[in-house]
Amino acid sequence: MHHRHTLAAFAAGILLTAGIGATIPAGATDAPSRTSSTQATALVVNARWGGHATFDRLVIDVRGAMPPVTVHQVGALHYDGSGQKVPLAGKYFLEIRLSPAAAHDDAGKSVYQGPRLLKIHLPALKGVALTGDFEGVVTIGAAFDTKPAYKTFRLHSPERFVVDIAHPVGCRA
Repeated sequence: MHHRHTLAAFAAGILLTAGIGATIPAGATDAPSRTSSTQATALVVNARWGGHATFDRLVIDVRGAMPPVTVHQVGALHYDGSGQKVPLAGKYFLEIRLSPAAAHDDAGKSVYQGPRLLKIHLPALKGVALTGDFEGVVTIGAAFDTKPAYKTFRLHSPERFVVDIAHPVGCRA
């Protein structure tokens, strides 16, 4: 049942996006549609974390329908747009990308209440950074001292994307 709801929400997002594209005048294809974008674009409003007995959890709070999310291990974190390296200590990094999404409203005011760049002292999770809110993509980076073994899932009402990271072997009870 959960999978069916996710597919239905994803299909609705595609249909909404396709409908918005059709409303843009032919001469303004590069201009964002200010009137329709808020309804179709999810707003990333927070990132929070917690330590548990055998894992650390990173939660990304979203207002609106959850967009497609990808999580990839990367060699380093870079700020979207500028390409500058994110000054977050760690040997391993996860890049979490939500798209279409924004961390700001139509007036350009930030709606994101989470950390911009923060060192964290948990067994697995060592840091979190907002690395991008650029061209319809919100990117959050996470830093680790050991290679992260993780699983992801979504929670609903309110919408949340969750990354659970197992503690390093030496830390398990």
